[in-house]
Amino acid sequence: MEEILNNSAIISILQIIAIDLVLGGDNAIVIALACKNLPEKQRKLGIFYGALGAIVLRVIMVFFASALLLISGLKIIGGILLFWIGIKLILDSKKENTLNINQGNNLFEAIKTIIIADFVMSLDNSVAIAGAADGNIYLVIFGLLLSVPIIIWGSNIILKLIDKYPIIIYLGSGLLGWIAGDMIQTDIFTTTYFEANEFLKYFPFIGSLFVILYSFIFKFLKK
Repeated sequence: MEEILNNSAIISILQIIAIDLVLGGDNAIVIALACKNLPEKQRKLGIFYGALGAIVLRVIMVFFASALLLISGLKIIGGILLFWIGIKLILDSKKENTLNINQGNNLFEAIKTIIIADFVMSLDNSVAIAGAADGNIYLVIFGLLLSVPIIIWGSNIILKLIDKYPIIIYLGSGLLGWIAGDMIQTDIFTTTYFEANEFLKYFPFIGSLFVILYSFIFKFLKK
């Protein structure tokens, strides 16, 4: 019996590590995009407070996410918010602010954007970790602690890559569009409708394209 429990725990740990690597990457991308326009000194603060906010939200949401996900329409609202954030992150830059929003150009606005995005994504993230832990509070804590270095290191790496390859901004925002589309597609209110329409199974991909193309066209028309 003890061997089975040990094997089960090992499998759960491996699942949590995989979940943290994938879902922690989402948080890292959001933090990096939101902090891309900050001065070097403020970037570190943005990453720290952004990562701290992501962890605190995960701790809170891991206890309530399962119940919240049963609320019809909540993931639709979350998906729409992520669409907005994805577009907003592309449109904001050092030289222009086409949405007349200060996000990314001061520390407070950057952290605010990070917290909103983290809250939305924490719904699915927390459910995934809690499910893999199978009710074991120690494994839940392990998953939450493991996500800290992944988010912080990931944010720093992505920020350095953004400085060299600005196209990553579009790819990162496109990923947010994909997540947004998936959230809308899997909401209790819309699941049946999406399953009945073959074309709509590609909605996450459509959401990703929407964010990138809308932002690109908007910036082009503003020139």
